[in-house]
Amino acid sequence: MNVTVETNVRPDYDAELQKIADYVLDYRIESVEAWDTARNCLMDTLGCGLLALRFPECTKHLGPIVEGTIVPHGARVPGTSFRLDPVKAAWDIGCIVRWLDYNDTWLAAEWGHPSDNLGGILAVADHLSQKRVAVGEVPLTMRDVLEAMIMAHEIQGVLALENSFNRVGLDHVVLVKVATTAVTAKMMGADREQLLSALSHAWVDGQSLRTYRHAPNAGSRKSWAAGDATSRGVRLADIALRGEMGVPGALSAPQWGFYDVLFSHTNKDLATKPERERKFTFQRDFGTYVMENVLFKISFPAEFHSQTACEAAVTLHPQVKDRLDEIDRIVLTTHDSAIRIISKSGALANPADRDHCLQYMTAVPLAFGSLVADHYEDEFHAANPIIDELRNKMEVVEDERYSRDYHDPDKRSIANAIQVLFKDGSATDKVEVEYPIGHRRRRSEGITVLEDKFRRNLATRFPQGRTRTIFELCKDQACLQRMPVHKFVDLFVI
Repeated sequence: MNVTVETNVRPDYDAELQKIADYVLDYRIESVEAWDTARNCLMDTLGCGLLALRFPECTKHLGPIVEGTIVPHGARVPGTSFRLDPVKAAWDIGCIVRWLDYNDTWLAAEWGHPSDNLGGILAVADHLSQKRVAVGEVPLTMRDVLEAMIMAHEIQGVLALENSFNRVGLDHVVLVKVATTAVTAKMMGADREQLLSALSHAWVDGQSLRTYRHAPNAGSRKSWAAGDATSRGVRLADIALRGEMGVPGALSAPQWGFYDVLFSHTNKDLATKPERERKFTFQRDFGTYVMENVLFKISFPAEFHSQTACEAAVTLHPQVKDRLDEIDRIVLTTHDSAIRIISKSGALANPADRDHCLQYMTAVPLAFGSLVADHYEDEFHAANPIIDELRNKMEVVEDERYSRDYHDPDKRSIANAIQVLFKDGSATDKVEVEYPIGHRRRRSEGITVLEDKFRRNLATRFPQGRTRTIFELCKDQACLQRMPVHKFVDLFVI
């Protein structure tokens, strides 16, 4: 006889959700390095957003859905005059931060950009700070923003260490949505039940596919997908704070949960495992590890797996710039993740396609000695056929040591090497760069460059006096942390 009745016993919240909620509500950050890195991350992230405002394809997305909308205590979008509801402000801030592929990066089993979460964090903090002041309460401070950044980095990054969403075709912005949901719910005053409810909705919400990041469908959605995700996190936190019930088995429910629908049975490696192993694994407990080890994109607005290739290409530029037509082959030695994500041949249809092409991002600095955002534009590409000529001469090969060291938690290298061979039989040295300048191992060298990058980006939007005021404030850890959020954001309003 067939049994047609399911046992309707409501479960406890999945342990993974409880782990995240308890971290956000209870963990106390004591790492001086994490606080300091978060401050540098704030500078770099906001600077990337300001630079993106130079590009109309980005700015066309910004502003209220209904023109002329007035939002009391609305959140501001840095570098603009927009004052929006926190959900749309999160979308806009997240969009400008991610547009040029120039903000920080985390590389593990899953990839991503934890500072994407600043969209939701800053929008909610600015709105709440203004609202509190209006009723005579104490505003949020930038310390609250930095704390939320550290925690969002940790949630996104620790989940990414051993859980590959890309292997089942899901985009890494699912982790932005989850992390933003957690930290903004806390900022809004969520208790444990409300925070768990919000997190559960983030997992059952449906997730973005990676289609728009890969050939032949790569396109500009990848530049606003994280803004969309951080915005959705704010919306889900708000829904939970209104008393919406949660979905306790969001991950583990047989047949209907995230694991069975989107993570396990579509992953051939997981499908062969016992049911108890078809779940997320955690390499470490939540703390401050991710912020301390985050990778900054300091020198090049390029997908991070190519950063060391770009650096090697710049090094080789003086040796090859006058011999480009004499090149026979270019051997580009790399790691498996770079091959899987950004190695591609054939026509490149748009800037988003080009800034995710290893060969393109190597050819430009080889030929021109630098790589900036304008180098991805259609006009530049069309005017310089040498780029595709060099791409066609490239051989991409994997070094298994590079691939091992990429996954080694004590190294986390992102190695690339380039050697150029000429038609007359001569060749350059093989230039190898294992750690990009934004790596923790090169932090002291990199922060000076990061600060210069921030100053340049500020100068694209603000006069000298304001640029100097913002920069000096952001350099002073104690002063920055004490500052009310709305006063800080005031400095970025046009």
